[in-house]
Amino acid sequence: MPYVIDGTNLLWAIQESHEECEIAGEVQLCLTLDRYFALVGDAGEIVFDGAGPPDKSIFDAVAHLDVIFSGFSSDADSVIEEKVLANTAPRRLTVVSSDRRLRKAAGERKATALKSELFWNQVLKELSRKKPAEKEPEEKRDGLTEGETKQWLDLFGLED
Repeated sequence: MPYVIDGTNLLWAIQESHEECEIAGEVQLCLTLDRYFALVGDAGEIVFDGAGPPDKSIFDAVAHLDVIFSGFSSDADSVIEEKVLANTAPRRLTVVSSDRRLRKAAGERKATALKSELFWNQVLKELSRKKPAEKEPEEKRDGLTEGETKQWLDLFGLED
């Protein structure tokens, strides 16, 4: 399910949560969301107000998240509304914002609207999960059987 995220609203929600968090700006947020989307196998777009940092090359490292800045002639909410209206499969779309205007726009197109705080909790929960360690093959600890050893010795022309 693709996501369209109100980046400015999400940053504000993170800062208002009063939890210990290393997310101080747009770059850290995007890198964190990129890790999240890679883990869940999904993709997203995040829209920020304004022009963003002068050097946007840091966002090239973000593979699972499209980073968009609204520029000075528009705002993030308007850009997100346009994306919701233009989406060809809005029922599969999730709009992340606590802004009533965007939640209403999502609802009118039957898209899912998710408050920023709830989405951020979902991100933190997924990123904190420990991945189960891959089990080592038994052969690694047990070694080769006598038959396998003989086959390798024969293959290389060595004697027992």
